[in-house]
Amino acid sequence: MTADAPLTRESFRRLHPINTPRPLPLLPDRVWTDEDWDRIRRGYRTRDMDEKWNIFVESDVLFMHRSWTGHGVYEASFAPMTGGGRRIASAVVEADRERFRRVGDEYDCLMLELIISAIVLGEPAADLRAGLVDLTARASGKSDLPSGAVEHSVLGLRTGS
Repeated sequence: MTADAPLTRESFRRLHPINTPRPLPLLPDRVWTDEDWDRIRRGYRTRDMDEKWNIFVESDVLFMHRSWTGHGVYEASFAPMTGGGRRIASAVVEADRERFRRVGDEYDCLMLELIISAIVLGEPAADLRAGLVDLTARASGKSDLPSGAVEHSVLGLRTGS
């Protein structure tokens, strides 16, 4: 497989589909460019223990699995936009609390965009990262959460390019 060949389901040793899918009522507003979509379609595979997400696309559906467990957490269906680019048309999240502890719809919407932006595309995504820390702090009732710890615990790192 070449470096630019898309990852597939078969590229990963252990994947488990979402057990209890819950539709997301809030979706990111972002329109990803055709170039972004080309990169998204290639997916992302963890390279080290500090990374949290394995990602691949089948047809127009992006699958996001936790790297350690292989559990599916998010699935997002992309639709082409008139004039170019793609937008998320629908998405689901794992609702089985044994597999994934949801924080809420706003959090899931942000995480969906953040994983794509920061992990798959390698963008700095500073506003999304700040939003993650804010939502996590509000959900926990703690205002002094270290941003690096919050980001690492749910997003992980992204190594390489």
